[in-house]
Amino acid sequence: MKNKIKNKIFNPFLHFFKNESSSGLILLSFAIIAIIIANSSFATTYNNILHTYITIGYKEFSLSMSVLHWINDGLMAIFFLVVGMEIKQEVVFGELQSFKKTILPISAAIGGMIVPAIIYALFNYNKPTISGWGIPMATDIAFAIGILSLVGRKAPKGIIIFLTALAIVDDLGAIIVIAIFYTSQISWIALIIGLIVFTCLILANRFKVKYTSVFIIGGIFLWVCLLKSGIHATIAGVLLGISLPVGKNIHEFKSSILYRLEHALTPLSSFVIMPIFALANSGITIDINSIGAIILTPVSFGIIFGLVIGKQIGIFGVSYILVKLKVAKLPSQVTKRHLYGASVLAGIGFTMSLFVSSLSFADETVLTTAKISIMIASIVSAILGTIIFKLIKLKSEK
Repeated sequence: MKNKIKNKIFNPFLHFFKNESSSGLILLSFAIIAIIIANSSFATTYNNILHTYITIGYKEFSLSMSVLHWINDGLMAIFFLVVGMEIKQEVVFGELQSFKKTILPISAAIGGMIVPAIIYALFNYNKPTISGWGIPMATDIAFAIGILSLVGRKAPKGIIIFLTALAIVDDLGAIIVIAIFYTSQISWIALIIGLIVFTCLILANRFKVKYTSVFIIGGIFLWVCLLKSGIHATIAGVLLGISLPVGKNIHEFKSSILYRLEHALTPLSSFVIMPIFALANSGITIDINSIGAIILTPVSFGIIFGLVIGKQIGIFGVSYILVKLKVAKLPSQVTKRHLYGASVLAGIGFTMSLFVSSLSFADETVLTTAKISIMIASIVSAILGTIIFKLIKLKSEK
């Protein structure tokens, strides 16, 4: 009887926290809260908190960063660790296991990164703001899958798998771009030490070390090394994720370190870290009188057209060509309409786009313009994607 009562109480919560749509909803809520705070009498307090410095450690063995940097460089490393674990899981056992099976989402993701970057570059050619070309390349998996689960209830499973695989490849592409193009001056000593630590983690996996603490401690050392090297510290999360033991088969996977860590950290990443990130990075002061001027800037045009139009052209265009040439085929029960709807939803950049924008611009005015543009583009993509899937649903019901 007690178990039945417990199940009735806890199961809805467990279902909620496992649902990507709830993650996207919470993320959106915290972004709205941040905007409200930034445009209220608490704005000064909000900014003071974000720029308060926190020191961890002692004397020369200490790290001192602002709250905002601890969130973007520290907490987001855990988010990237989860991304790294998802990538490894998909490569070893999932949708990215077979190249033939994944040529469509992989190619679509590449198209969906290149075209938006080109569109942004065209609008910002020969301007200092060209550095933001990586902003419209990203897709926010939580929002995109969340919208799809809400409006595409009768959508075939194949389109959900396609969009998920696409977003994972998209994340991997964004990580590579951050590591190569959004890196400050490199400290080669710190980088070499970091590579030695990463090699040790790979060897620990190779020699079947079963202590999770070994990988966590190694991951912390790797994070510090990359932070000191000039390469963005969040890359340490990805490297740790792909170094974790995953087992040789699905049975071993269920008892692996990667499986245990992924199940422990995914709720933390989705429902704590990402909302905190949104709260810290979405707080933009909006002047209604200057919105028009902001939207009419090259940065805004590049981001909005890149995400809303570029993603559609890149993802749907590449997919259509590959299917037409019979190089790839659509997943089971998936139509071109479903594919187009998914390519529109991929224009929801939000989390990763905000993250790249914080690396791209030091100027506060340009950064605010970028953030507003990301939100506008993500909202437009979400609305258009919703309409498309609603129309598909209505047509299938006739």
